[in-house]
Amino acid sequence: MDATATDSGLLQLTEIVLTAEVVNGNSALGVNDLPVSLRPLFCPDAPGIIARPVAIKEGQLKTYFPNLAARSLIANGKNSYLVVNDLGQFAATTFAPAMKWYLRQAGTEAVMKNPALALSYETSGESGISYKIARENIPLFEDTVASLTGKIGALTAKSESFREAADLVVAYAPEEIEFSLEDLVCTPDQMAIVRKVQISLENQEFLRRHRIYELGRILLVGPPGTGKTSFALALSRSVHMPVLEVRLSMLTSQYLGETSKNIDRIFDLAKKIAPCILFIDEFDYIAKTRISDDNGTMKRAVNTLLKSIDHINLIKDQVLLIGATNHAGMLDDAAWRRFDEVVTFTLPDVSMREAILRHVATDIPCTMDFATIAEQTEGFSGADLRMMLTEAIVSALLAGRKEINESDVNAGMELVNRRNIARAGCT
Repeated sequence: MDATATDSGLLQLTEIVLTAEVVNGNSALGVNDLPVSLRPLFCPDAPGIIARPVAIKEGQLKTYFPNLAARSLIANGKNSYLVVNDLGQFAATTFAPAMKWYLRQAGTEAVMKNPALALSYETSGESGISYKIARENIPLFEDTVASLTGKIGALTAKSESFREAADLVVAYAPEEIEFSLEDLVCTPDQMAIVRKVQISLENQEFLRRHRIYELGRILLVGPPGTGKTSFALALSRSVHMPVLEVRLSMLTSQYLGETSKNIDRIFDLAKKIAPCILFIDEFDYIAKTRISDDNGTMKRAVNTLLKSIDHINLIKDQVLLIGATNHAGMLDDAAWRRFDEVVTFTLPDVSMREAILRHVATDIPCTMDFATIAEQTEGFSGADLRMMLTEAIVSALLAGRKEINESDVNAGMELVNRRNIARAGCT
């Protein structure tokens, strides 16, 4: 083991041991006070739940940090503040000197990635260290895949109904979603809805106390490709909630009464996973049958859906319900009344098309006149514009270039036009 690896490993081991001591001494600290790398070690029994008192044992270190030769590091004697007992448990001999040693060796930047240690240093008067900023430097556990899979796994392990519900949804943790609202070109009305949701979440206790519950049921309406699904997914990152996405066509079943049961299962799952976003795409798929289908089973399923919406709530249940439809005219009044907010997504006008093009092409080497292209793409959705630029990149790569030009963009435009003509011919 070279000196650099030894020093790095010793700092890692010291951080683990000191973090355990700080966590054991402050019961108010939780999983979001731990660096991401330490969360599995400190929460071995249930994701997100610290197993107190935290004991740093050799066997656990080998499990979670297989490359950390902990006992050898102590034997080298570079840090006299760490010991391991006969039971293979690691500890600090004297806490305060060990903390000072770690800060000198690791530096403030490393400490600011560990909120638990940052709080201890800040409390002891160390300058340049802020617990609040350290918390902001690491992702919330609620945003992680581990949090979401842990919740779903715990539910499905105990209930056949929840296993069936989990099979009907696509679940996304916020950290899995690769784009944020800042990556989208949103209208002021759309961003106003985002702010309203954020304010509602920040003031849940106040709203609950005053019995103000008519919040958090949003319907997104507009043509395909205008950003409804992207908006719902990006909102996940802004409000730190996972998304359970379901298409209503997936809930229908040939078996009598099974469609209604599927709807109940989905809503029950959302309440158990909460806080979360329940995103129902193709909302018109079942709701339109209320007036257009003579099938009694389907009509009962629609009634189940509407009643389920009535009994789910952002303030009471911490479930943000978002429905999306390409065919708003197919929804009857009963469906419309269930939503507190209706957000319209339209085909972008010329100025918005130019903004979308500039945004999407931010990191793409290109020589093109965005204003001219925006003029030439009347009727293109945001998805069409992104597809056009993707095809332009492929066109450039096929020509042996990594910079797109006007001919590449024209190739992309032709592809989108052909697709739109073909789609129109099928409707």
